[in-house]
Amino acid sequence: MAGQNYLTPPEIARYTIEAGVKKSRLSAANMLILGILAGAFIAFASEGSNMAAYNLFAKPETYGLGKVLAGAIFGTGLMLVLMAGGELFTGNTMMLAGLFDRKITLVDMLRNWFFVYLGNFIGSALIAYMMNASGLYGSSAGLLGGMTIKIAAYKVGLSFSQAFFLGIMCNWLVCLAVWLCYGAKDMAGKLLAVFFPIWLFITSGFEHCVANMYYIPAGILAKSVKSYSDAALTLGVTPEKLAHLNLETFLINNLLPVTLGNIVGGGVFVGIVYWFVYVKGSAAPVIATKKDQKAV
Repeated sequence: MAGQNYLTPPEIARYTIEAGVKKSRLSAANMLILGILAGAFIAFASEGSNMAAYNLFAKPETYGLGKVLAGAIFGTGLMLVLMAGGELFTGNTMMLAGLFDRKITLVDMLRNWFFVYLGNFIGSALIAYMMNASGLYGSSAGLLGGMTIKIAAYKVGLSFSQAFFLGIMCNWLVCLAVWLCYGAKDMAGKLLAVFFPIWLFITSGFEHCVANMYYIPAGILAKSVKSYSDAALTLGVTPEKLAHLNLETFLINNLLPVTLGNIVGGGVFVGIVYWFVYVKGSAAPVIATKKDQKAV
């Protein structure tokens, strides 16, 4: 349709592949720096959504409402990544579409994933450190710190299969948000495209590896403060669960299976599926984007 302000799904598929090609050509330094920014943006969204909803999380009868409120705030993180500029590992799993279309090599994709993932980790952990140093976890007599610990303890207590499947469902929605953002040609459309799928993912309670690079280190740091760990005990976190919350369980019990699930959810269920449906075996269409539209 002439003059439409959005791309059709086949056009989005081609645009996604082109975006992946541009990502693969970034220098290692830029991948790392943009990865740090994206990690910080997601961490800001994580701490902000916790700050808004931690009192609601503390009560079973308002827990679901707390997830709804947190979800309404969390989308800001991905909006900043896509509109201000950043490289986010979970969105970059869709580079698998470019790999399957033979526009990028496996080495190029893995190079991007490595530097972006490392940058995401640095940026997220940096915000976790600053939040702990700021004293904000002392809000409500340490209740925010206690809830920060409780959330982290829950995440490292998941089984491998639970974390894996929660990771799949999470990044399926996150990459659909990126996909829809690619399809919008104006700022308002991009913001709306991101808002609703991210709201759904957080409300549902799925697992996002980059968000967990904030949530779990934040909980590990917070548990070193007695008033926060005492508050966590009042919230039902047992001493055994406190002891189980550490760097090893973070990396092995959560980050590994969630990352693998995120790759499947975004790379396979969005990137490869839409490549197969709209691109494989078809002639490349002309994408009617605005002259100043950029791949992010």
